[in-house]
Amino acid sequence: MTRAPLATPATPEADGDAASRAAWEVAAQVTDPEVPVLTIADLGVLRSVASDGDRVRVVLTPTYSGCPAIDQMRDDVVLQLTAAGYGDVRVDFTLSPAWTTDWMSADGRAKLRRYGIAPPNGTAPHLDGPVRIAMAVKCPRCDSLDTRELARFGSTSCKALYECRACLEPFDFFKVL
Repeated sequence: MTRAPLATPATPEADGDAASRAAWEVAAQVTDPEVPVLTIADLGVLRSVASDGDRVRVVLTPTYSGCPAIDQMRDDVVLQLTAAGYGDVRVDFTLSPAWTTDWMSADGRAKLRRYGIAPPNGTAPHLDGPVRIAMAVKCPRCDSLDTRELARFGSTSCKALYECRACLEPFDFFKVL
């Protein structure tokens, strides 16, 4: 069976002209309200930015359809771009293709780890492929693989609460989606 490729995270180069790349750089500075060490670009939520002079259109993909942070992300993008001098800012949402942790940047994963959150491991499951087998979750503090899940949902729905049996510290794990 052949798998359909996942959509890749948008990049400034994917959006073409210099004006759109400049607007992307401004929007990409917005941080995730739930995990403030990540930008929406690190997270892969920022999908595209198109600029036509004073007008900017941004497309965001929420991490899941009920994400409570997406409205705050939209407001923050509008504020960031308005503060940078863009007069007409429109932010749209898309659920297709669905967001996946595969879209998180390597830098974003490293930021999560330094922040004390175990980054997602492995590849997100595909609808047309076999079920992915869960991988061991490494403690972001001591690197031990001797960890266990305490609660499927942690401080946000995107994270699970884990405990390290080696250093006895609890930590969040950003779930593979």
